Amino acid sequence: MQKRSKICLAGLLACICVIFSGCGSQKSEGKWEDGYYTAIMDEYSHGWKEYVTICVMNNKIVSVEFNARNPSGFIKAWDNAYMKNMNPVSGTYPNRYTRTYAAELLADQSADDIDMIAGASSSGGNFRRLAAAVLECAKKGDTEIAVVATEQE
Repeated sequence: MQKRSKICLAGLLACICVIFSGCGSQKSEGKWEDGYYTAIMDEYSHGWKEYVTICVMNNKIVSVEFNARNPSGFIKAWDNAYMKNMNPVSGTYPNRYTRTYAAELLADQSADDIDMIAGASSSGGNFRRLAAAVLECAKKGDTEIAVVATEQE
């Protein structure tokens, strides 16, 4: 009888171990996978091609870069002449609005309710589409650069 009890107890413990090990091995499902994700517009607009890059760690966006490059690779936010021409007309400039849009995505952890900035609404629309594209890539863990179609006016 004692031997039979030990076998039953051992069998019961084995079943419990299998059950718990199965639960413990399941990966906690988050909405985003860790990594860097980039989306870029498919065409240049006024000499610039906008892009967004995010870094996701532990299911959270930890950094966001939104900017634009010209064909030679120069960054729009660094273009002081562009800033001096745009600011008096629009009330904003690339170095300001790119950081504002990026900060909003970082704070909200969502591209759904990005507020448009007066004077930078075209870039704001592009930012929304680019942000949605990188978040979709992060869901899949797809680190290839996503190309986003330019909206026809």
